[in-house]
Amino acid sequence: MAGRPRSIDRDKVLDAAEGIVVESGAAGLSFEALARAAGITKSGVQYCFGTKENLIRAMIERWGNGFEAEVTAHAGADQSPRAIIRGHLAASRDSDEAEHSRSAAMMTALLQSPDQVASTRIWYTQRLAGLDMENEADRKAALAFLAGEGAFLLKAFGLIDLTQAQWAALFSDMLALAGEGKDKAPL
Repeated sequence: MAGRPRSIDRDKVLDAAEGIVVESGAAGLSFEALARAAGITKSGVQYCFGTKENLIRAMIERWGNGFEAEVTAHAGADQSPRAIIRGHLAASRDSDEAEHSRSAAMMTALLQSPDQVASTRIWYTQRLAGLDMENEADRKAALAFLAGEGAFLLKAFGLIDLTQAQWAALFSDMLALAGEGKDKAPL
């Protein structure tokens, strides 16, 4: 009597993949290394993802979906373009050191995959598309968003060192620039 095949926990495998990228960079991510880290066979990893590009895509998609859920929660019932920008800034403000490390790992993996760079470019274009750059309030929201992304990436890559109080103060200013409190309650 044949045993029932073991199922592979895709999230566990993705957690292991993120750990490898954080520890060794995107270059250290191979199906063999991932199989060892996740405690499964190399063919199990191949079965789950097919190619390394699909693995990277799955990692980035999961990371992005989690962040978007935070953005949406911060924006609340107001899903206007400026509210989404404020939600994005609030989610970035509330990120911790573990999230910065994870983000740096995901960005490193993303840059290794040209199709992911293209989809990220589209994502950024869409994030800003709802804003009217002829409108001063929308331009300020765009400026705050771009400043927030720059600060987040600099911190994620370890290029700036800010205390939590400094980080919160910067994001408070960015949220004010994005119109927090002018057309809705603070996030």
